[in-house]
Amino acid sequence: MNRQEKETVISVLKEDFAHSTGLFIVGYRGMTVAQMQNLRKKVRQNQGHLKVAKVRLVKRAIEGLPGSEDLAPLLREQVALVFAEKESPAIAKVINDFAKENEALKIVAGYIDAAVLPANAVSRIALLPSREILLAQLCGTLKAPMSRLVGLFSGMQTKLVVVVKQIEQKKQ
Repeated sequence: MNRQEKETVISVLKEDFAHSTGLFIVGYRGMTVAQMQNLRKKVRQNQGHLKVAKVRLVKRAIEGLPGSEDLAPLLREQVALVFAEKESPAIAKVINDFAKENEALKIVAGYIDAAVLPANAVSRIALLPSREILLAQLCGTLKAPMSRLVGLFSGMQTKLVVVVKQIEQKKQ
């Protein structure tokens, strides 16, 4: 790989860092080509992409990123970068599930919102429900007090009608 190719790889990685909502570093030593292709496919289906690059080039690409001093020591041996284009928890779930099925894949760390997350934090993020489910739960929580209030008012109206009917029956 000549100097120009290395500079191209670094600029592509910098662009990926800039346009992703999250990054996950995984160790892939011992994985077969078929397993790696399967992982790439699953990550792509969840709006992410996996890149393998030399550690030296990745370290050059992260220079200047907030939190890069915490991220650089984690880059050693054979690591792959999994970028999340939209939802980081969805990608974390894919990686976590794949790591459970394939012991060769090791979660090294995550990088979300300029914070470096250890492997166990990435696993906890993977356990979160999807965005749609969280939004539905939020809507249900916001709707509950209003539903109770409507039920209370309709109950009061019913009681008022019953009392008026009883008064009418007593007068007759």
